Amino acid sequence: MTIRTVLIANRGEIACRILRSVRSLGLRSVAVYSEVDADAPHVHQADSAICLGAAEASESYLNLDKLIAAAQQSGADAIHPGYGFFSENPDLPERCEQAGLTWIGPSPEAIRLMGDKRAARLAVAKRGVPCVPGYDGEDQSDEQLLKEAERIGFPLMVKASMGGGGKGMRLVHDLADVGGALQTARREAAAAFGDGSLILEKAVLEPKHVEFQIFADSQGSVVHLGERECSLQRRHQKVIEEAPSPALDEALRARMGAAAVEVARAVDYVGAGTVEFLLDASGEFYFLEMNTRIQVEHPVTEAIYDVDLVSWQIQIAGGAPLPYSQEVVDERRKGHAIEARLYAEDPAQNFLPQAGRVHRWLPPRAKASASMTDSVPKSARPTTRCWRR
Repeated sequence: MTIRTVLIANRGEIACRILRSVRSLGLRSVAVYSEVDADAPHVHQADSAICLGAAEASESYLNLDKLIAAAQQSGADAIHPGYGFFSENPDLPERCEQAGLTWIGPSPEAIRLMGDKRAARLAVAKRGVPCVPGYDGEDQSDEQLLKEAERIGFPLMVKASMGGGGKGMRLVHDLADVGGALQTARREAAAAFGDGSLILEKAVLEPKHVEFQIFADSQGSVVHLGERECSLQRRHQKVIEEAPSPALDEALRARMGAAAVEVARAVDYVGAGTVEFLLDASGEFYFLEMNTRIQVEHPVTEAIYDVDLVSWQIQIAGGAPLPYSQEVVDERRKGHAIEARLYAEDPAQNFLPQAGRVHRWLPPRAKASASMTDSVPKSARPTTRCWRR
C-alpha cells in the first residue's frame, strides 16, 4: 500500500466511519474541523486534527486551499471525501493530483461526466445500458423542449441535467403545463447547481427504485455487490433502504448487475460507486444516474456481504486489486438488512423540518465486517444493526 496517512475531508458520522477503517488498516488518520466543531467526536477519534477556520462551510470544509494546506501540513498522503461537501466535486481530486496527493475516489473526469445527467445518459447508452426514453440534446430552447415533450408523450419528467435530490425536477401530465415546468425547473436548477440545463424523460409510473453498489480497481476489474431498494421516499429523498430487494429474482439481479458494471466501464471507473435504476412492473429497467461516492446507506450492503467498503476504497486507491471475483462476491451474500432514515417534520408548518426533542437514544453496537484481508479488528468495524437468517 502506498498510502500511510489519510486526511478525512468531512465531519460527523461519515468522518467517524472512515476513521474506523483507517485505524483497522493500521494507517494514520487526520481530521479537519471548523471552529464550532472543535469538540466533535471525529476530532477526538483521529490521530491528529487541524482547524480549517470559521463555522461557515465556505471558510472550512468547502475551502480547497485550506484542505490541501491541511494535508500538506499534517503529512497526509491521501484524502478521503466521505459523502457530501467535495465528494462529487471534481475540483478537489484535481487539486490532489497537482499536490501529489492520492484521491480516494474516482477520477475527476468520471465525477464530472456522471454529474451531468445528459452526458451520463449518452455515455451509458453507447454501452447498451437501457435508458428512459427522453431528450438529452444540447438545444435548450423552450421551442425545442416543447417539441420534444410532445414527441415523448405524457406523463413527462422535466429534470435538471446537473445535481440531484429532487431539485429542478417536475412531473408534467399535459403539454399545456410544460412551459411553466421548464421555467420553474430551470430556475431551481440554476440556483441549486449553477447550471439551468434540463433533460426530459418519459415518466415511469410507480417504479421500483433499485440501486447497485459497484466497485472497480485500477487494473480494469469491476464487480457489483448486489442491490439496495429505496422505493419508499419522501420528497425524492430516501426513507427506507433494503437489501436484497424483494422485487428481484436471481435472473433479474444478474441482468441489472451486469448493466451496472457496464455503466462503470463506460467511464473507466475506479473505486466505489452506486448505479441507480428505475424498475417497472413488467421487469424492464432503466438507467437513472450514478453516484460517484460512498453513500449513507453503504452499511446495508456491508451487512449482507460481510465486507468493509471503506477499507476497500482506501486499498484500491493505494493500488490494490479487487479482493474477489464476481462469483465469490455473489457467494458472500447472506441474510437481509434494512436502513431507515428518520424524518422529523412539523405538519402545522407545511411539514417544514423540525427535529423536536430526542428523549432516548441508544447507538447501535459495532458489527463484525470483513475488510479486503478479512483481518479487521472487531472494535474497528462499521457500526450497524444486522439480523441474519
